[in-house]
Amino acid sequence: MVAMMKRPKVFQIVFTEPTKSFYCGGDRVSGRVEVEVNDVTRVSAVRLLGLGCAKVEYAKGKQRCRQEAEYLRHESVLQINDQPTDSDGSVVLRPGNKYEYSFGFDLPQQGALVSSYKGKFGYVQYYVKAVMERPQQSTVECKKHFEVEEPLDVNTPELLSPTGGLKEKKVTCMFIPDGQVSLNAKIDRQGFCEGEDICINAKFENTCSRIVVPKAAIIAKHTYQANGRTKVFRQKLSSVRGNHIISGMCDAWQGKTIRVPKIKPSMLSCNIIRVEYALMIYVHIPGSEKLILELPLVIGTAGLGSRSSSVSSQEGSQSWVSLRMPSEPPSYCDITSDCRLDTPHARLLDDFDGDDSPIFMNTPTFCFPPPPAYTESEEDFNANAHMLSVC
Repeated sequence: MVAMMKRPKVFQIVFTEPTKSFYCGGDRVSGRVEVEVNDVTRVSAVRLLGLGCAKVEYAKGKQRCRQEAEYLRHESVLQINDQPTDSDGSVVLRPGNKYEYSFGFDLPQQGALVSSYKGKFGYVQYYVKAVMERPQQSTVECKKHFEVEEPLDVNTPELLSPTGGLKEKKVTCMFIPDGQVSLNAKIDRQGFCEGEDICINAKFENTCSRIVVPKAAIIAKHTYQANGRTKVFRQKLSSVRGNHIISGMCDAWQGKTIRVPKIKPSMLSCNIIRVEYALMIYVHIPGSEKLILELPLVIGTAGLGSRSSSVSSQEGSQSWVSLRMPSEPPSYCDITSDCRLDTPHARLLDDFDGDDSPIFMNTPTFCFPPPPAYTESEEDFNANAHMLSVC
């Protein structure tokens, strides 16, 4: 006898809270399996599986690297309330009726799961799958995914402590020493959430003959492990830059900020996928490799409560500005013409991170207008003052 391949009219999973964005460890996943058929159908069983796994897959030459890790497995057999069953446990579904199989199960406690993730070479996904078993017919499956986000609190003493570092680099030109470039940077803490500002205090010194540019960026580092091999993917998320520093000069950042974009929290507990973040402070040196200092960051779960230290640190970093700025800008209404460049936005050198940017700058030409006319008074011996025009 040829097995019939007819599918039911409706066979889908509906969660009790369809608008819930994500679940945490210990939460209850509940819902129902809705079934409608076109013909009289005998169903021997409807099985429900709650599954969650991490998977890594990428090519290493001709070799295909694969690795999986399971974090959730739940199995149960669903029953229809107030529906007569045969001696073998099967039920008969008839067209025109709507049938619902209710289900519910608890997720493992916090710490046993990892957050949902989708990356370039791997993913972590959770879903509920329903399997309908029918005598003399093929099984029918349907699935529905749900998100899991494990809370990551960044209010620990370790993540609230400051961190910093010092880096130096000697520069050469045709194997001849050409001075050095150094940077010394510090941030007030290591733990942040999306939307927060990272305040950077740094000092840059340039004793080489080239013009250098200080920059900072938030970097994401995705690490995938499969078959004993490791693959790392780095991604720049956001960046800021400072002013050009000419030879023999230095520059300082006092509370320069870079905002944490909308990103997933750090994932540090998965066995085969790891997501880490860092603040990369670096100096672009034309004709040479960058001087790089990386400070580790931990991005926590948003919505765990605001930190008073976050606000105070930002206010403290801006206080030095308010002390040095005058109460109001000076008046320039008496100046008839200014001494600005013809192209006020002209850059000293091209802002590239590659090796093709120029080493020396093209000095612009300053055009100073003649001074405005003014008058002086000169007294004679008769004490009568007359005016002398001076141009």
